[in-house]
Amino acid sequence: MNEVAPVTAPDAEPDPHAGHSHAQGSLRAMALGAIGVVFGDIGTSPLYAMKEVFVGHHPLAVDKLHIFGTVCLMFWSLVVIVTIKYVALILRADNKGEGGSLALLALIQRSTGGGRWGTSLVMLGIAATALFLGDAMITPAVSVLSAVEGLETVNSGFTPFVIPIAIVILIGLFMIQSRGTDAVGRLFGPIMLVYFAVIAALGVIQIIQHPTVLYALNPIWAVRFVANNPPLAFLALGSVVLCVTGAEALYADMGHFGRRPITLAWLWLVFPALIANYLGQGALLFSNPAAAENPFYYMAGESLRLPLVILATVATVIASQAVITGAFSVVQQAVQLGLMPRLRIAHTSARALGQIYVPFMNWTLMILVILLVLGFRESTNLAAAYGIAVTGTMFITALNFGFLARKVWNWPMPLVIVVIGGFMLIDGVYFASNLTKFFAGGWFPLLIGAIVFTLLTTWARGRKLMIERMNADALPLKIFIKSAKSATRVPNTAVFMTSERDGVPPALLHNLKHNMVLHERNILVTVSIADVPFVKPEKRTTTEDYGDGFFRVTLHYGFMEEPDVPAALATVPDCGASNPMRTSYFLSRQTLLTAERPGMAIWREKLFAWMLRNAQSAMEFFKLPTNRVVELGSQVEI
Repeated sequence: MNEVAPVTAPDAEPDPHAGHSHAQGSLRAMALGAIGVVFGDIGTSPLYAMKEVFVGHHPLAVDKLHIFGTVCLMFWSLVVIVTIKYVALILRADNKGEGGSLALLALIQRSTGGGRWGTSLVMLGIAATALFLGDAMITPAVSVLSAVEGLETVNSGFTPFVIPIAIVILIGLFMIQSRGTDAVGRLFGPIMLVYFAVIAALGVIQIIQHPTVLYALNPIWAVRFVANNPPLAFLALGSVVLCVTGAEALYADMGHFGRRPITLAWLWLVFPALIANYLGQGALLFSNPAAAENPFYYMAGESLRLPLVILATVATVIASQAVITGAFSVVQQAVQLGLMPRLRIAHTSARALGQIYVPFMNWTLMILVILLVLGFRESTNLAAAYGIAVTGTMFITALNFGFLARKVWNWPMPLVIVVIGGFMLIDGVYFASNLTKFFAGGWFPLLIGAIVFTLLTTWARGRKLMIERMNADALPLKIFIKSAKSATRVPNTAVFMTSERDGVPPALLHNLKHNMVLHERNILVTVSIADVPFVKPEKRTTTEDYGDGFFRVTLHYGFMEEPDVPAALATVPDCGASNPMRTSYFLSRQTLLTAERPGMAIWREKLFAWMLRNAQSAMEFFKLPTNRVVELGSQVEI
């Protein structure tokens, strides 16, 4: 089972700088890096957002009212949702430098102790994680497909090749994940810098030709747009919200760059470039309604469209890379917090701690993304699925942030109602609008979210039940030590991995029962995952000496760190684990049995048992030497 206790250790003080290169990097350099990683998703939204409003599942008439109304709604959505909600407020809710749904959840639990809302907050955090993973599947498919569809604006003869080209690009993207992005990542910032400059220039050219489009920034146009036909306007919001896809990435990727570089890049480059491009698309549609078929590409002249397709495709690959990397990071956090079974996680860079590779997640994403492209076939169809995942995640983040603002930051209730209530109202309306596209593809992220939610909650519940059953049958350690004084002792050190903070590990009991011996030194090791990203090295270990050669060692790690048990034990004096050739590691392997009164539904018990069997071995997870490990089995009823 997972030999990890995912609870906050009171003596595990966080290390706010461990693993964060942005603490040393210059502000401009980090802002450039953020442009390449954080803003790829929201930066490629102009490829499909405006197009979906006018030719999507609920198309609008291409006239002045709807053009100005759409541009107005997009502008103010970017102002309120991204600039105010995320950049000005939510980015301040960092958990020792880390952001994202799970980091926010851990921050709230550490600050409040959970309280009576603890279970509900955990469920919301898991739900947001599930929707984010659904988003991670849709983003590469819709982004790359929408970029490659630009070939159709160059020559209609390219149409049959759009899907094959998109699939080849996506397969290549996932194939290179195991090599890491350390070297390629250095190019992301400059490439996206060029991309944002190009889309801003295309927009400015159109604005100069039709400057009246600037009147669309007046919020009165949004009011007129909604008042003209409220039901149609409500349906259109499901496409308008696509302009803020990727807003959650600003928060999720904060640990890599920090709040200030992300804020600088957004306010001085990304936001102005996006506004200029959306205004430019509106100006183009005002003069040429037929361009609604693909306004992003029709802003460029015929001779420039192929280079623009290539640049946009590269930008969407970068955006997809950022989402895939984010999915790897979320999986790592979920494993460390005890919400997922152990998975093999490989570091792809010796310098950048955050660059990891999760093979199982990578190949699962690749298969599902390819199936999405083959099943939906057009970015318009995928966009219908996209909005639900985005708005659902944003709504949950707003709800959790409201709890943080009230309970941790001590905002007065009227302020919480006005500010957080306003955000939740906006997110809720956008989410409700996207639900109208349920049968057009919106079912997919909800299905994926439900599956992931079931897996995460089943693992967390099953693991909790298993630990409770094992603790109930555990023999107190002090009693065991007294009763084992007559046991035969053999040289060297035995390390017993256990998730229990009191009691004798099953592996220790079985070793004495079957081998009839005890080692000279017996170390009971518990790995405790704190609800902070990193723990200071000097706070890594706490040791209790029970006498007669028995020690209990607790190793403290943050949820962004990987446990290395042998390395940590080598720093503990007097316990005898510093010599790897004189140290043996004993692990318990449980076989699940159904109890007379099971703690979960039978189908969930079977699912948990399957997950337990397929989890990465504790030997690999804790970096134990392969030739020094002994596994002893036992049966547990849950």
